[in-house]
Amino acid sequence: MLGQLREAVLFDEAALAVLPVPGDSEPAADDLVAALVPRDVALVVETSGSTDAPKRVMLSGHALRASAYSTERFFGGQTGQWLLALPATYIAGVQVLVRSILAGTTPVVLPQGGFTPAAFVEAARTLDPDHPWFTSLVPVQLARLVEAAAHDRSVRTALGSFDRILLGGQAAPAALVERAHEFGAHVHRTYGSSETAGGCVYDGQPLPGVTVRVVDGEVQLSGPVLASGYLDDPERTAGAFTTDADGTRWYRTGDLGALVADPNPGHHPVERLRITGRADDVIISGGVKVALGEVERAVRSVAGFGNAVVLPVADAEWGERPAVVVERADAAASVALGPLAEATDAAGLPPAGRPVRVLAVERMPHLASGKPDRRALAALLAHHEGSEVRSGVIGTAN
Repeated sequence: MLGQLREAVLFDEAALAVLPVPGDSEPAADDLVAALVPRDVALVVETSGSTDAPKRVMLSGHALRASAYSTERFFGGQTGQWLLALPATYIAGVQVLVRSILAGTTPVVLPQGGFTPAAFVEAARTLDPDHPWFTSLVPVQLARLVEAAAHDRSVRTALGSFDRILLGGQAAPAALVERAHEFGAHVHRTYGSSETAGGCVYDGQPLPGVTVRVVDGEVQLSGPVLASGYLDDPERTAGAFTTDADGTRWYRTGDLGALVADPNPGHHPVERLRITGRADDVIISGGVKVALGEVERAVRSVAGFGNAVVLPVADAEWGERPAVVVERADAAASVALGPLAEATDAAGLPPAGRPVRVLAVERMPHLASGKPDRRALAALLAHHEGSEVRSGVIGTAN
């Protein structure tokens, strides 16, 4: 697969790499080329489908290279060796390979079978000491490393040995990033998607060549990193990509956000992108609009809720209310709602934003990309719909 990807990245129209999500049957690449895929498409990668049906995103070699070179420029022109700790069937993993191809280095691949701090340490030991070290992680992986680093010097050493760690896939709790920094990790929070050839906004600022705008609260992105569209789905393509009168093409992310002034701008005032949630995650609760992303951000500020996920649940009186699913080793223990209400109030959210249910699980279901499986979590909440709140405490699930 790496050889085919190398041809697709380096030579336009030379090859096609079709990457299915693990567990799916692999489509016949020859059939896709003949019947569906334009000649300028180098890669077809499937989205994770964490909240929606998966889509097959078409990316040109130009878009893949533009993304990789923009990251290189963000790194100050630095190239190095990458540790592949993510599935190569997702765009973040693909970009580790693309950056390696363009840098002329060979990535070290973490063994399959589940991410562990011990495997991360062993893989890091095989990296070339004469090159800078880079890797891409998702929050659940970084959280495991940070937890292990608290009592394992080898993990602390490995974390601090990487020149850059890109963190993406989902919103990362600020406390997690701060803790990683305390262990010497150089973490950059990234934002992007398969439709933008991977992360294209680092630490709230667009990469070189990328432009961000907010239209009616929705974040839109433009630049050479944009995908060509969705495979054999012109209707979805037309809904997600739009072109201005001046010819500028934009990707409508479906995320809500704002450009806010940097609190520490230094000599050059800048604006940073702040994501507040998904446009389709805004509920109407008692006639009040509630952005579940904002509720989730507030809930994650509460001790013990750094990995929490907020989802809507039906309510006979209010229509919908926020509910929280949290991973806890002691999932059978009671979970109080009071601190969550205090956190949402402190964040300036309306009373309708206070969570009314908490479901504790021993292990949070995740997709192969590392994102929480929100559809599975919604099913869990529905399964435990009969749980009753008693004195601010909700039942739990194993």
